[in-house]
Amino acid sequence: MTPGPAAGAARLSVEDVTLSFGGIRALGGVSFTAEPGSITAVIGPNGAGKTSVFNCISGFYRPSTGRILLDGENIGRLSPPKRAGLGMARSFQNIALFRGMTVLDNIKLGRHAHMKTNLLQALVYAGPARREEEALRQEVEERIIDFLEIDHIRNQPVATLSYGLQKRVELARALAMRPRLLLLDEPVAGMNREETEDMARFILDVKEEWGVTILMVEHDMGLIMDISDHVTVLNFGEVIAAGLPAEVQADPQVAEAYLGSGDPAELMRRLHREAAE
Repeated sequence: MTPGPAAGAARLSVEDVTLSFGGIRALGGVSFTAEPGSITAVIGPNGAGKTSVFNCISGFYRPSTGRILLDGENIGRLSPPKRAGLGMARSFQNIALFRGMTVLDNIKLGRHAHMKTNLLQALVYAGPARREEEALRQEVEERIIDFLEIDHIRNQPVATLSYGLQKRVELARALAMRPRLLLLDEPVAGMNREETEDMARFILDVKEEWGVTILMVEHDMGLIMDISDHVTVLNFGEVIAAGLPAEVQADPQVAEAYLGSGDPAELMRRLHREAAE
C-alpha cells in the first residue's frame, strides 16, 4: 500500500502576524510562506517567538493582527479541531502521548478528527463502527507502522519505550491524521546522534513519499541546514532573515543573533563542530 496524504500538500501563508500578551509583544509583523511539498524551518535563539508562531498557526493563540492562510483560506478564527479537519497535524516539543496505552492505540487516536461513527455506534461496535475501526487499523499498520519501522513495538505500552521511539510514535500519530500540513515542534530535541539521523530520514521520507508540506521548529542547526528547503529566522519576534539554508548561514544578522557577533564564518564553524560531535 503506497503512503500518501488525503488530498495533496497544502500551502501555508503567514501574513504580517502580530501577537501581544498584555503590554508585551511576542510577535511583530511576522510573514513567511511554506510552499506545497516543501520543508520550511523556523529558527531563532531562545525567546525568538518560534513557539508563538506555531501556536498561532495551530489555533492555540489568536494573533492580534495579521492573517494565516491555508491554501488561500483565512483560518485565523478556526478552532484547533477545525484546523485539524482541514488537514493540519502537529507534534509537540514535550511528548504528549498516552503513556499507559499501546503504540497502536496512540497512533489510532490521531484519526479521531476524521472518524464518521458517533459515540453510540462506537460503544455498540457493530456494523459501520466495526468496519471503520478495522479499516483504520489496517491503514495504520500497513501505511504508518511499517513506514516508520515500529512494527516490533506496536503492542507495547508507550511508557516502556525509549525517548527516541516515543518521538517516532508521536510522528506516527500525526501522520494518522492524513495531514496536508505537518507542524513539527523540535522533532529531535533531546535525541542522540543516531536517533536524530533516523528522524531526519523519516522527515525527508514524509515529504518525498507522502507529499506533505512540513513546517518545522528546531534548535539543531545541522539538521535544519541538511534537510530544509527554506529557512525563516526569528529574533525578538521579528523576521531577520529568510531564504535557502546556505543564504541564511551567510547572513551577518543571523550570526549576530546566535553568537553575539556578525561573523557568518564563525557560525559555520560552530555548525561543523556540532555536526562532528
